Amino acid sequence: MPRLVPPHIAPGQLSSSPQPSLPAGEGLLVRPWHPADAPAVLAAFSDPAIQHWHMLRADSEEEAASWIEQWTSAWSTETDIHWAIVRPGAGGRDEVLGRIALRGLIPSVGYAECAYWVLPAARGKGVAPRAVGTVQRWALDEKTGFERLELVHSLANEASCRVATKAGFALEGTRRRGNLHADGWHDMHVHARVRGDGQPG
Repeated sequence: MPRLVPPHIAPGQLSSSPQPSLPAGEGLLVRPWHPADAPAVLAAFSDPAIQHWHMLRADSEEEAASWIEQWTSAWSTETDIHWAIVRPGAGGRDEVLGRIALRGLIPSVGYAECAYWVLPAARGKGVAPRAVGTVQRWALDEKTGFERLELVHSLANEASCRVATKAGFALEGTRRRGNLHADGWHDMHVHARVRGDGQPG
């Protein structure tokens, strides 16, 4: 069936190159996940605050390692892009601070949804806004080609609302009963950035 509109990002345009690592400022790096990061993933999904906003938990390092394998392979299928937020250490012993991802990629229209979490020890230090800002600049760059990024969070998650605002994602509205959490349905704030938006001050 012929397309009336050509794809915004051509199939294979992303995966034809290795997934990039992106400097995030103040000694932080956003890089692809490594198998050795499994203990940090297990610790993250054992944290009550992270569990509160997610639908899954990891019960072992083996399970966390399988998630990392899926996250890594998603680049080649152009379905999601997952990065670890780290503070690089000597001998490759990076300190994992969190996760940043572009999920639900629709390359044909240049769309993705931004998602993240930060481990307890790294919260309140600007890690999430820097990582989100770094990824959105990369994604909306003309060379990469995305046109619109969304960031969606529960109205009850005020910390995520602050991160979205600091990273320059404009609040566009509320998606009523937009997601089911362990404690029931939540209305969701929808923030977005599109190519051409000015950078946050």
